[in-house]
Amino acid sequence: MGEVSGTWLAVTWRACNFLMSLFFALATYVQINDPDAGVWMVAYGVPAVLCACVGLTPHLTETLPWRRVADLHVLVSSAVVAMMGWRLHRETVSEIFHLEEGREFSGLVLTAGWLLLCRHSGRASVGMLRVLTAVAITVFPFVAWLYYYIHKELRSNWPSHCQNAI
Repeated sequence: MGEVSGTWLAVTWRACNFLMSLFFALATYVQINDPDAGVWMVAYGVPAVLCACVGLTPHLTETLPWRRVADLHVLVSSAVVAMMGWRLHRETVSEIFHLEEGREFSGLVLTAGWLLLCRHSGRASVGMLRVLTAVAITVFPFVAWLYYYIHKELRSNWPSHCQNAI
């Protein structure tokens, strides 16, 4: 029974990484018409590639190149999140998804959080807590994106370059 459970957890973990890779790739794509597209394409593109690597070869998280790239991304993202978070707090923003900076803040939190969740996931079989957390995190951005896609009035005050997002 333990082996079947471990196999199920491993398959679910890999599927979550493939789905997050897809989400980050879509997030990279929709940045194409953003005024600072290069920065945000890298911010989402790097996690897209790292997640695809974990989906293909889970033990890759234990290699030095994967860890260094992931750690650098988390470090830079955390610094930007801290600065953006302070600004959003200072401006007392309550509806975070209505501001472009709020969506950028949330995206960076998501990328950093996901890469931290992936950290050392290749050492041994992934546990139930990690997989359940991964499933919850994986579902959220797709549901949020779908929700905003369906409810066009929610994005009516977004900048023009955000209006035609997938």
